[in-house]
Amino acid sequence: MAVSANRLELLQIADAVAREKLIDRRIVIEAMEDAIQKAAKSRYGAETDIRAEIDGKTGEIRLQRLMEVVENPEDFATQIALEDARRRNPAAQIGDFISEPLPPLDYGRIAAQSAKQVIMQKVRDAERDRQYDDYKDRIGDIVNGTVKRVEYGNVVVDLGRAEAIIRRDELIPRENFRYGDRVRAYVYDVRREQRGPQIFLSRTHPQFMAKLFTMEVPEIYDGIIEIKSVARDPGSRAKIAVVSHDSSIDPVGACVGMRGSRVQAVVQELAGERIDIIPWNPDAATFIVNALQPAEVSKVVLDEDAERIEVVVPDDQLSLAIGRRGQNVRLASQLTGWDIDILTEDEESERRQKEFAERTDLFVKALDVDEMVAQLLASEGFASVDEVAYVDLDEVASIEGFDEETAEELQTRAREYLEEIDRANDEERRKLGVSDDLKAVPGLSTAMLVALGKNDIKTLEDLGYCAVDDLVGWTERKNGETQRFEGALSGFDISRQEAEEVVMAARRMAGLIEETEEPSPEGEEDEGEGEGEETTAA
Repeated sequence: MAVSANRLELLQIADAVAREKLIDRRIVIEAMEDAIQKAAKSRYGAETDIRAEIDGKTGEIRLQRLMEVVENPEDFATQIALEDARRRNPAAQIGDFISEPLPPLDYGRIAAQSAKQVIMQKVRDAERDRQYDDYKDRIGDIVNGTVKRVEYGNVVVDLGRAEAIIRRDELIPRENFRYGDRVRAYVYDVRREQRGPQIFLSRTHPQFMAKLFTMEVPEIYDGIIEIKSVARDPGSRAKIAVVSHDSSIDPVGACVGMRGSRVQAVVQELAGERIDIIPWNPDAATFIVNALQPAEVSKVVLDEDAERIEVVVPDDQLSLAIGRRGQNVRLASQLTGWDIDILTEDEESERRQKEFAERTDLFVKALDVDEMVAQLLASEGFASVDEVAYVDLDEVASIEGFDEETAEELQTRAREYLEEIDRANDEERRKLGVSDDLKAVPGLSTAMLVALGKNDIKTLEDLGYCAVDDLVGWTERKNGETQRFEGALSGFDISRQEAEEVVMAARRMAGLIEETEEPSPEGEEDEGEGEGEETTAA
């Protein structure tokens, strides 16, 4: 059978559209079939069930009307009686469909226009699906493209097979692009939206710099050197922490390259951004000291529960450690994940003197001793009256100038002072309406009961329904900044483990759980935490 010209042309159009839009040829042919069906329904009636088929080899168009076999037809456009159906097909049964060939259509201008719109919409949808499938798995990759246009500071990039956008806040400051410029960026999100898939690119994302180093440094690509963390102030300064899994390879030297060739290639791509390459260390204190380079550090004091560190630097290194507008310490904090407080040696000395004076004053008032005795206790490291009251007698007696009798007298006064404080706290507890049952919970002092009462935790049930964070507080990191939220017992020396034991004891005593049941309060605390990008328990 000879194939007519118009049939050949139909297949040629399908092939051309499939090649141009980079979609499957079968999708284009199915779109044409849908368009022919729609045009046929306008000719034979919208209620008619019409199917169109295009032969993928010859281009021949076949139109059929489908009718359902029923006992008593009500709609003769879509149903046929069983008796009539068996005249056409003796094996027909109720529920089957009988097809009836229809003559070819003579398309008018309106029908052709309608068919064209259907085909265009189907092809556009297929193209969007193809683009989404192509790029949804490329999140985290670097792509190259050409600037297509700039709209209100946002740069639209032609990636060849798709369009992407770099929003104004994802561009490096003072960076300008014009039509036709080549641009390299990091794919950080791909979304399926009504107007088609949206591919979002970034040149300020910390991982953009990490990926650039991966491209420039073969040791990173091969996994010999690992990038542990990255912190950026886009267009100005950045810090990157690296570690080598091969002791014979220097991670910093490999990233810098011969005469700085490797790091300079990254710097040029990032519009001159200064990059500090930091050797990572599993010891937090060492890593933080490295991260504050080029400043020199004299001393560090870590608070691991709060992920906070105090860094003491010489007076002449303070401005270098902080950096312009706090940039150096801010980037070091982002890089390490720790809050960093910077003090000069003079400030630290002044603070220690202040703490010493406060402890001396406390001992003078609480123990009713002269200043010299109080200073001796403070200089020996006693920080509270509790320590004096409950340490071994020998520890107090071993202080130079003290004997056993003096030590016994000091401990007696310390215990009397604490008992007086307890009585005052117990009275305040009762005024706040805190239940006597809470006094039986192990690990709670009278001062803690007062603090719970002030936070409206007054019964065993109230305490049992608390999460650990409600007691000890928590921290949230968002956009590199850490925010601290206080709990009911944040002012007391109580660890998360101890707080969890207090909550579990309250639940058992209140009958909220059986003795054998021990669900961890940590599961609840996850629900209670804020919606920061990253949450770290205090």
